[in-house]
Amino acid sequence: MTLAVRYTAARTLDTGPADTRSPGPGEVELAPAYVGICGTDLHIFHGDMDSRVATPAVLGHEMSGRVIRVGPDVEGWQPGDAVTVMPLRWDGTCPACLTGHQHICQKLDFIGIDSPGAMQQRWTVPASTLVRLPESVPLDRAALVEPTAVAVHDVGRAEVRGGERVVVVGGGPVGVLIALVARAEGADVRVVEPSAHRRRFAADLGLLAWDPAAGDVPELVRQWTGDAGADVAFEVSGAAGGVDTAVDVLGVRGRLCLVAIHPRPREVNLHRFFWRELTLIGARLYDRADFERAVALVADGTISAERLISKIVPLTEAPAAFETLEAGGDVMKILVDCTDETEAATV
Repeated sequence: MTLAVRYTAARTLDTGPADTRSPGPGEVELAPAYVGICGTDLHIFHGDMDSRVATPAVLGHEMSGRVIRVGPDVEGWQPGDAVTVMPLRWDGTCPACLTGHQHICQKLDFIGIDSPGAMQQRWTVPASTLVRLPESVPLDRAALVEPTAVAVHDVGRAEVRGGERVVVVGGGPVGVLIALVARAEGADVRVVEPSAHRRRFAADLGLLAWDPAAGDVPELVRQWTGDAGADVAFEVSGAAGGVDTAVDVLGVRGRLCLVAIHPRPREVNLHRFFWRELTLIGARLYDRADFERAVALVADGTISAERLISKIVPLTEAPAAFETLEAGGDVMKILVDCTDETEAATV
């Protein structure tokens, strides 16, 4: 019997038998190794996405693992291959797909939300979603490829260039990853984060982080930039105050990249947009090029994936791990170890 972590109702997770099936044409069966818990998973756990999630739902889309079996008509993959999954299934016929934007398909199946995810010991997915991992990358670190791909996409959408001044509002895992990717592009980066633990974490990675409660962030940016303002701001906090800060730090023709999911409409200083000719950019998900770039950044150590991993727990302890993340504290990323020890020797 294989196991899965299942969401059954608001704030209710259990560990029970997985509804596994053999791979069909164009599909592969995977043995997930490590699965990260992200902010979207917490939204599901809180019951905020019940209109979209069919229960019982297997969560998880930040993963690494190995191919176990390949279905008919699958080429280029074989058992034992190390992979991650770009968890998007699009229809190919909607207006977004027809204009080349399949990653935001208007009928998108986000695997792990709209269909069963990776937090299980066996997982069947379309072969088209697989992204190859170098054998040199440990599988626990490779579970950070998906959130790194988010950061790569965000930085690309904002068109960050070398020498630009960038402010990241929100120093959680995705905010830190955005800061690291922007720095890799040659930008000068500052992170705004109220949590002392997260500021220390950013500092340990060589990032300068400001406490918004300790000073006037727009004034700090004015002094830093010689009164010019930032070229780019990323709003990753999901808070109304974060929106205000991200707008206020921008200089003339600055770009605001909206990354966080805001659960309700926010007031925005549109006069500031008019006065400084600002640009608002939405950033959602990623495409294959973003994933491949993320694999390279994790593989070469540009992204210190191992330092973002706060804890690894066995699959049976995943429900408690959700509560740990919900409580906050000195935690960045928790991984769930989905390894099926009884069959490890066959992989």
